[in-house]
Amino acid sequence: MDEFASIRLWTEGRQAKQWQQQRGVVLGIGDDAALLDPAVPIDGLTGPRQIVAAVDTMVETVHFNAATMMDEDIGYKALAANVSDIAAMGGIPLQALVSVSVPRSFGPERVRRLYDGLYACAERYGVAVAGGDTTSSPQHLVVAVTVLGAVEAGRALRRTGSRPGDAVFVTGPVGMSAAGLHALLAQPHAGEGAVPAAACGEAAAALVQAHRRPAPSVRAGRLLLERGTCTALNDVSDGLASEAWEIAEASGLRLVLRERDLPLAGSLAAYARDAGVQPLEWMLYGGEDYAMIGTAAAEDAKPLQELFRREGLPFFIIGETEAGEPGVELIAEASGWSGSKAVRRIPLAKRGYNHFA
Repeated sequence: MDEFASIRLWTEGRQAKQWQQQRGVVLGIGDDAALLDPAVPIDGLTGPRQIVAAVDTMVETVHFNAATMMDEDIGYKALAANVSDIAAMGGIPLQALVSVSVPRSFGPERVRRLYDGLYACAERYGVAVAGGDTTSSPQHLVVAVTVLGAVEAGRALRRTGSRPGDAVFVTGPVGMSAAGLHALLAQPHAGEGAVPAAACGEAAAALVQAHRRPAPSVRAGRLLLERGTCTALNDVSDGLASEAWEIAEASGLRLVLRERDLPLAGSLAAYARDAGVQPLEWMLYGGEDYAMIGTAAAEDAKPLQELFRREGLPFFIIGETEAGEPGVELIAEASGWSGSKAVRRIPLAKRGYNHFA
């Protein structure tokens, strides 16, 4: 099967032309380049707008392997990672360009399953797949996705706006993806193809799902932008501590997190207990959760939490910001033998997932 026949197999008939036009695609897959209309009306966007662009790459043996991801999951997660970046700016994702480098070990049907997952994510978040590129690879699968979105001009949420005295929040539980990866790699037959979630046990099923099919927080990003009191925002792709450091350095202050307020999912607590692992390590340094960490005006933190509750979305107030040298600290409480509690402020290392460490 030649390149163009393969592209037709993977993409033809996936999205209606009229629907793509509603997402700003004038000319999609099938020509030298896509044509996009940056001014097409989009629900929720009014007035002048700016383009938001994000690109992310997934490489076999670096981001996934045969044990951790099914083919459909690879495609889903490759797009979801970019959708999360758009969400962290308060934007609406609109179009995607997909580049796939395919080794001989991946036949056309496996790549079609990859596209099944990618288009499933595109349907969920309203993303029109407008084009891309396909090449051969000498050994490993590489999937690179670029997503374009839109946000009201001058209103994009950034990492640079935190002020001393702001509340620090996170829009979902953290550590679940890392725990899911741990559960998958712990299976005795992890080298013999994708491990079924059921094989990891009941406690780990939700964690495996969180690793394979993350849920970007697009609605949360829009709520925060519309509210107008969010001062900084970052998606949790490389670990909560790492993303907190990015806000601290960009805004020139300290983030102080409270251990007791970090959201610990029940499934994570149960799996960590069974595995004999301290869940805090996954929560702080695991990454790929795609919740968002941010700061907001302290006086609006509780009203924001109530707004999210009414929308059926999680929102946890986990700390505050302070003036001082940029950094991140954790307030930890340890119960003593007398029943009293010792409170410690622990500097958090500037680490998370780093490709070049």
